[in-house]
Amino acid sequence: MGLLEKHGVIERNATLLLTLSLVVVCIGGIVEIAPLFYFQNTIEKVAGIRPYTPLELAGRNIYVREGCYVCHSQMVRPFRDETERYGHYSLAAESMYDHPFQWGSKRTGPDLARVGGRYSDVWHVEHLRHPQALVPESIMPRYGFLADTELDSSAIVGDLKANAIVGVPYTEDAIKNAQADLLAQATLDGDSTGLKERYVNARVADYDGNPAKVTEMDALVAYLQMLGTLVDFTTYDAKANYR
Repeated sequence: MGLLEKHGVIERNATLLLTLSLVVVCIGGIVEIAPLFYFQNTIEKVAGIRPYTPLELAGRNIYVREGCYVCHSQMVRPFRDETERYGHYSLAAESMYDHPFQWGSKRTGPDLARVGGRYSDVWHVEHLRHPQALVPESIMPRYGFLADTELDSSAIVGDLKANAIVGVPYTEDAIKNAQADLLAQATLDGDSTGLKERYVNARVADYDGNPAKVTEMDALVAYLQMLGTLVDFTTYDAKANYR
């Protein structure tokens, strides 16, 4: 009996087909799941990774609210064409404090996993105000209203508490000072000492160019400017992190 004839027997026998399908699924499941029991942690520890500052977290909430994730992924895959364009492939540790994470493969616009520091704050503000002025072929809608909308930070303490419940290591001190840290990061003449002690390498700036108030534009640009900047890939050793 040839191979095709044997396959025909399986297809005509519903019970046999179901049984063999179940065996294949079980084998595949064991191969995928069993190795995980031998890992103490499935996410590698990487130096530099920290939770979002309150301003960055507020910006991330706006990013999700406006549906930016629909057109922009935050996942550089380990392929040459992607790493040459976007930078080092994404690490699981870089998204360990994301709830929900922004990985994916849908790209109407470019991947944003490493957009932090690639452009100035002014560029981001102008791009969000009028995308086609900087990228003529862009189909991105305008988000100029963010610069006119004062940031509502009344829920930021609750946001930090909620993230702490699901495992993000926000301390009591960080939660207590959430409002102050948010304002300090968006105000050049404020006291950012406490902010920088709680969040290593937190960048302080007047992101939207308007010192009169903290806007949703401030928050969103602060979030975009930190993406992909926490890990120093000039010293990162992938093998050392998996030992």
